[in-house]
Amino acid sequence: MTALTHPFAAPARAESAGAADRPRWERPAFLGLLAATALLYLVDLSSSGWANSFYSAAVQAGSRSWKAFFFGSSDAANFITVDKPPASLWPMELSVRLFGLNSWAILVPQALMGVATVAVLYAAVRRRFGAAAGLIAGGVLALTPVATLMFRFNNPDAMLALLLVCAIYATQRALEAGRTKWLVAAGALIGFAFLVKTLQAFLVLPALALVYAFLAPVRVRRRVWQLALATAALVVAGGWWVAIVQLTPAADRPYVGGSQHNSFLELTFGYNGFGRLDGSETGSVGGGGTGGGAGPGGGKGFSMWGSTGITRLFGSDMGGQISWLLPAALILLVAGVVLTWRAKRTDTERQAFLLWGGALLTTAAVFSYMAGIFHPYYNIALAPYIGAVVGMGAVTLWRRRSSPWAAGTLALAVAVSAWWAFELLGRTPDWLPWLRWAVLLLGLAAALGLAFTGRIAMRVLTVTAVTGGLVAALAGPAAYAVDTVSTGHTGSLPSAGPAQMGGMGFPGGGARGAHGGKGGAGGFGGFPGGGGTGKAPGGTGTAVRGGMPGGFPGGGTGGFPGAGGGQGGKAPSGGGALSGKGGKGGKGQMGGMGGAMGGLLDGTKVSSAVKSALSKDASSYTWVAATVGSQNQASYQLATQDPVMAIGGFNGSDPAPTLAEFEKMVSEHKIHYFIAGGMGSGGTEGAKSTGGTGAFGQAMGVTTDTPSQITAWVEAHYTAKKVGDTTLYDLTAPRAS
Repeated sequence: MTALTHPFAAPARAESAGAADRPRWERPAFLGLLAATALLYLVDLSSSGWANSFYSAAVQAGSRSWKAFFFGSSDAANFITVDKPPASLWPMELSVRLFGLNSWAILVPQALMGVATVAVLYAAVRRRFGAAAGLIAGGVLALTPVATLMFRFNNPDAMLALLLVCAIYATQRALEAGRTKWLVAAGALIGFAFLVKTLQAFLVLPALALVYAFLAPVRVRRRVWQLALATAALVVAGGWWVAIVQLTPAADRPYVGGSQHNSFLELTFGYNGFGRLDGSETGSVGGGGTGGGAGPGGGKGFSMWGSTGITRLFGSDMGGQISWLLPAALILLVAGVVLTWRAKRTDTERQAFLLWGGALLTTAAVFSYMAGIFHPYYNIALAPYIGAVVGMGAVTLWRRRSSPWAAGTLALAVAVSAWWAFELLGRTPDWLPWLRWAVLLLGLAAALGLAFTGRIAMRVLTVTAVTGGLVAALAGPAAYAVDTVSTGHTGSLPSAGPAQMGGMGFPGGGARGAHGGKGGAGGFGGFPGGGGTGKAPGGTGTAVRGGMPGGFPGGGTGGFPGAGGGQGGKAPSGGGALSGKGGKGGKGQMGGMGGAMGGLLDGTKVSSAVKSALSKDASSYTWVAATVGSQNQASYQLATQDPVMAIGGFNGSDPAPTLAEFEKMVSEHKIHYFIAGGMGSGGTEGAKSTGGTGAFGQAMGVTTDTPSQITAWVEAHYTAKKVGDTTLYDLTAPRAS
C-alpha cells in the first residue's frame, strides 16, 4: 500500500493533487457521503408541512410579488417584512415559482444547501489533511443533530452555514499563495451572509482576518491592501440591499419588521444585533438580561433564554443538539496547534487549525454568553467548525501515533467523546437505553486500543481501534439525527432528537414539533412541557416553580392560553415582572396561541369554513384579513394564498400600523376581516397584558399598545361572528350606532 492509498496518509501536496494522485477509494467514498447526506436530509421531508409558517408565508408572498421577493415581505401586498434580511428566502421563493407552493418546494432547497455544505467542508479539509480527514469532517457535520434538523427546515440558518463554510474555504485558498481573488471572494461571501442573518455572519471575521493578517505568505503591505479589498467586497455584497431599503421612501416599501422606527439599521444593531448580546432587544418576547448568581446548568448567569456561561452549550437544552463532539474538538484543536506551533509562519496546517478553530471559539463564546434571544437551533453554526477540527485533529494525531503523546491524546479524545455521549444519552433514559452503555464500552475499548496502536504493529488491532472509535463517537449523534428525521417539526422553536430531561420544553421547540412532547424536570417553569409531562397544545403539565422568573400573564399551569388549554390558572411563582394571576386564554388550535404567547410558537389550524369566508371576493381587497402576530397571519395566508396583514409583525410588538393608519385602511375597504386573537392583541379573547404597556409589554421594551388599541376599536365598531372556533369581524359592515 503506497502512502497515498492509505486512508490516513497525507498527500504530498493536497492542494495540488489531481485526480490521478487520488486513491481509488476516495471518489466513491466522497460520493457515498454526499448520497447518504442527501438521503438523510430529503427522506420524508414533507412530514414537517410548512415547517416555520412565518417564513413559509413570506415565501408564498415572494412567489407572488417581486416587490415582496426583494424586500422579504410577509404578504404579497407588502405591509410588513420578516424580521431578517430576505436572502435566505430567495432560493425557496424561486423554487416555489417553478414548482408551486408546497412543502417540498420550500424545504428541498434547504436540504440541498446541507449537502453542499458537507461537500465544501470536505473539500476544504481534504486540501490540507487528505481524504480521510475530509470524510470525517463531512460525516460529523452531516450527523450533528441540529444540522440534520435545520437542513430540513426553512429558517435562515441553513444558508448562513453554507455561506460561512464557503468563506472559510475561500480564505484557505487565499492563504495558499496570497491570492487576492480568493480573499475578496471570502469577503463577498460574508457580506452576502449578512443579508441572511445580519451580524451573526461576522462572528467568523476575527479568526479569518487575524490569520490572514499574520500568516499569509506575502509582504505586510500587500496583506493590508488585500484585507482592505476584501472589506470593500464585504461592504458592497452586504450593503447594496441595505442602501436601497434605507433610501426608499417609507411610503413606497413595506414596514421593516422587528424595528420600532421602520429602520433596517435599527433592526440590525438593535433587535437582531447588540440587543441579542445584552438582552436589551426591544420588542422581543420577554426580553433578555441576566440575573445574578449561577444559572441553571452551572452557567454564570441566567436569562429568559436559559443559563449563560461557559457550560451553556453542554446544558440540557443545547447539549443534545451540538455538543456530542465539542469536547473532542477542543482537545484536538489544542493538540493540532501545539503540534504545528513551531512550524514556519506560513505553514498551511497551522493556518487551517487557526481558521476553523478560531471560528469555533469565537462563535461558541458569543453563543455561551449572549443574554438575549437564543434558541438551540442557532448551534448549527458550530457544526461545520466542530467537524473540521475533529477531522483535521484526528488524522494529524493518527499520523504521529508512534509518539506516546499523540496516541494518548487521540485515545483521550475518543474516551471523552464516549463518556460525554453516555451523559447526553442519559438525559433520555427511556429512549434506546442500551445505546449509552454500548457507546461507553465501545469507546473505552477503542481508546485503549488507540493508545497502543503506535507500539503494537497489529493490523487487526489498528483497524478495530479506528473503527470502534469512529462508531463510538458518531453513534449517539447519528441516533439523534435519525430520530429527528423520523419526526415532523413545526413552529418557531424546533429542536432535534428525542425530548430531554431538563429541557426548556417550549411547545414546538421539543422533538415533536408543535405538539410539544415530554417535558424535563428542572426546565423552565410555566411552559407546557417545561416540567413533568406537559403537552402542547392543551397540555396539563406541572409547572416547575422558580424555573422562570415568574409566569407569563395569562399563562396557566398546563398549556398556553389559547392553545386549547381553556382557562389560565395562577402563574408559577417567581417574583419577576412577569408573575401574576393568569387571565383567560383564547381558543386557538394546534398550537395557534391566543393571549400571552399567541403566534410565537406555531400557527393556527384554519378550518375550511374560515378559509371559505376569507376567500370570498378576495380580489376586491388588498388584504383579505388582518390579525395580530405573524404566526397567526401566516396560517391564514398559507390557507387562502391571499395577503393577510400581520399587525405588529412577528411578536405583535411593532408599532405598525398605528390605529389611525388602520382606521384609514378600513375606511378605504382595503381589509375585509379582522381575526380576533393573536399575540399581543388584548381584547376579550386574549391576555390583555401582552404587547401593550402592562408588565409583559414593558418587559419587551415596547411602549406602544397598538395591537390592543386596534382590537378594542374593532370590537367597539364591528360585530363579532363565530366561524367554528375562530372569531371574525367583517370590517365592511360596521355596527349600527
